[in-house]
Amino acid sequence: MGYHRIDPADLEQWDDRPVDVRSISTAAGLDYQDSPLGLRVYEADPGEQFGLSYHFHDEQVEVFYVLDGRLHVETPDEEFVVERDQAFVVEPGNPQRAYNPADADEPVRALAMGAPSVDDAQPYEPDDG
Repeated sequence: MGYHRIDPADLEQWDDRPVDVRSISTAAGLDYQDSPLGLRVYEADPGEQFGLSYHFHDEQVEVFYVLDGRLHVETPDEEFVVERDQAFVVEPGNPQRAYNPADADEPVRALAMGAPSVDDAQPYEPDDG
């Protein structure tokens, strides 16, 4: 069927990442690899980062839409603070690290979208320039 109603609260932890992540796209039957979209809900307590370390994607566009809290996104040029009901878009080839700082007052919860859903993440070391 081409329709799916999914409650992220009903989903199991998606993988072995240290933060809470629920894969909506996988629950809808979209493969992790080579599907048009990856869609997940992340929740990170203070001091935690979203799944991957500092990285960039070769072809995937990433979008973070903040549901609750404040998401911090570190880039080589600056750190962005993304407020509730705001989105942050990262184009391919641009390094970033999404996290909730240790001194935050609350968890951050965000919808993360990647298109296409491909495993093309490359580690980025800030000294790489």
